[in-house]
Amino acid sequence: MRTGIAVAGSILVDKINEISAYPASGELTKIKSVQKSVGGCVPNVAVDLKRLSPDLSVFAVGCVGNDEDGAFVTQTLNKNGVDTDRIVCANERTSFTEVMSVTGGQRTFFTYAGASASFGYDSADWSGLPVKALHLGYFLLLEKVDRGDGEKILKAAQEAGIKTSIDLVSENSDRYALVLPCLRYTDNLIVNETEAGALAGIEPTEDNLLTIARKLKEYGVKERVIIHTPTVGVCLSQRGFTAVPSYELPAGFIKGTTGAGDAFCAGALIGIYQERSDEEILRFASKAAVAALSQADAISGMRTEKEIEELCKNLGRKKLCLSI
Repeated sequence: MRTGIAVAGSILVDKINEISAYPASGELTKIKSVQKSVGGCVPNVAVDLKRLSPDLSVFAVGCVGNDEDGAFVTQTLNKNGVDTDRIVCANERTSFTEVMSVTGGQRTFFTYAGASASFGYDSADWSGLPVKALHLGYFLLLEKVDRGDGEKILKAAQEAGIKTSIDLVSENSDRYALVLPCLRYTDNLIVNETEAGALAGIEPTEDNLLTIARKLKEYGVKERVIIHTPTVGVCLSQRGFTAVPSYELPAGFIKGTTGAGDAFCAGALIGIYQERSDEEILRFASKAAVAALSQADAISGMRTEKEIEELCKNLGRKKLCLSI
């Protein structure tokens, strides 16, 4: 009997440089502090899954370089109980993002594709994964996956009886069409409103969420289309359309938004894995997102299910303004 969840795709290291102001061209600014953390779909979602459900078997699948950053990622995953036997070393540096973070302000990102660019269908035995579910992300950030390997990976997993799910990165481009052929091999699509709207070719307003979800189901998504926004999470499945508003958070609660989408995704994956109702899936996913928002980096805020229930018990939800 298959058990557990495999998380495959993007693996990188975030190098966060705190600065007082962003310099103009030719100018210099001092870096006040430097922090390193894991990033990308695989570390973020896999660690969140283990922290939410410590007894769940979680497997990481992806590529790193034979370097200090690769060792840092692998050690972090191992420390959190994630199986790393299916992470392979590529003949390239570990992918990384240099983050220039203005104190109390905006962040600017410079990313290096690195080893994750070599990740694809040949990186693992997809039909042989000993899991109940496979989550593949981030589309639009993985060269080979975007060029057709994503479709092959999902098809192989489904044919082996593994439930599939995917997510994307938000990109201001016309490349979303690359993802559409993969939807017929996707059981659960988990995306934000910007990505969902771009996939469907429909303006991502709240009142359009049902129309967008229906369009994405028509592309072949088998079980659920889940869309999360800052104000509401929605799910369209055979059971119908469900909407759950986000939490109203007190001033100063949010320490950072990095990884909040991945946390929502992890919460949704737990709910799907445990065969909860669509409303329960959305409620739990939104609680996981709250936990991520409580810390500045992508994984430090995540806790067990019991702990995030305690974290959220005195928080109210926003008023639902969605027209259905």
